[in-house]
Amino acid sequence: MAAQTSYVPRRYVLLGLCFGATFICYIDRVNISVAIIPMAEQFGWTESTKGLVLSSFFVGYVITQVLGGRLSDRYGGKLVLGAGVLIWSLFTVLTPPAVFGGFALLIACRIAMGLGEAVTIPSIYSMVSRWIPARERTRAVAFFGSGLPLGTVFALVVTPIIVQAYGWEWAFYSFGAAGLVWYFFWSREVTTSPQDHPKITPHELELIRDGASAHQEAGRKAPWGRFLRSAPVWAILVAQTCGNWSTYVLLAWLPTFVTQGLGVDFAAVGVMSMLPHLGSFLGLNATGVIADRLLKTSLSTTAVRKLMQTLGMSGLVIALVFVTELESAWAAIGVMSIGTALAALAVGGHGVNHMDIAPDHAGTLMGITNTAASMPGIVGVWVTGWILDTTGSWDLVFRTAAAVAVFGMVFYLVFASGRRQQFD
Repeated sequence: MAAQTSYVPRRYVLLGLCFGATFICYIDRVNISVAIIPMAEQFGWTESTKGLVLSSFFVGYVITQVLGGRLSDRYGGKLVLGAGVLIWSLFTVLTPPAVFGGFALLIACRIAMGLGEAVTIPSIYSMVSRWIPARERTRAVAFFGSGLPLGTVFALVVTPIIVQAYGWEWAFYSFGAAGLVWYFFWSREVTTSPQDHPKITPHELELIRDGASAHQEAGRKAPWGRFLRSAPVWAILVAQTCGNWSTYVLLAWLPTFVTQGLGVDFAAVGVMSMLPHLGSFLGLNATGVIADRLLKTSLSTTAVRKLMQTLGMSGLVIALVFVTELESAWAAIGVMSIGTALAALAVGGHGVNHMDIAPDHAGTLMGITNTAASMPGIVGVWVTGWILDTTGSWDLVFRTAAAVAVFGMVFYLVFASGRRQQFD
């Protein structure tokens, strides 16, 4: 009996390690948004050049999304996610040598890093569809997804400390090593399918079998044509893409906005920049509870998804419109933090909708939508640099992001569905 009471459900161990993967993924991705400030001073980069460096990551990021999701659905997310973490960690460590090797080499390194990180979310979605009962999925997605803003917060706080103490190079060396530690535990504690895990109890296995959808056979082809002809798929794709415009602009440019737009000293940039992402972390974990409880009411899954999406995007839009109207730096950051906390509600909308409409193809479908949703990382991040070089207007930057978010919200309201679709 004592052994039974100390048992930690294996699906919780899986989610904890998925959270760790997303956390490391974002500290490795975001550290350059702080480190690029002294890097640009050292090498004389313009805002447009900084935008090119920051956006080059997403060139690689869009290439392997679908492949990562498809391989995860067919062969399991354990292998795919593990390989992705090792690849992006290697190229994080290689970033400083690439900088000194020449600008083209730096761009190539950032693209390669994006190739590794691209498989993260699709492979985790595939694992969640195998391991997590349907009634727990919103909480699961919100939990591992909260590793993204928490990793961002960590990078924004710790990177300036490392840069000032040891130089910007060590922001890449130290964070890149974290992936190797994660991989050790991932390889020991996780199996592709619940039934293959030597430590899982019959009770937990039965719970997963009863609540999680049966996964597709390894040889089944993905219904690509039906995906592309499906209005609910397009609703997710458009909502995710439009929401990511704001997300990626904030990830790449928030430290610069804090220093240049709000006049905050570089030493305090990490603390100020982390607050909107901390708001997102708190909002995500609240979202999981709210959405899963709403699903137990008389509301349909479709109604819950559309409600959460509308609340999330409306809050973000209001914050983006008014943030530059405030004279106080703390007030501006406070409004932005509230906006990102509310925006997290959209995870209960489009963020988990893939598993509603296509649970057997969740990784592949996430690969498709996340490929499109990565384009703002290239276009939006670069356009922001161009706007700043051309007009110097942060107001135009944020209002452009707000307009894109409104379009995505309306499109989702019209075409989204929470019902399982007949793709096969």
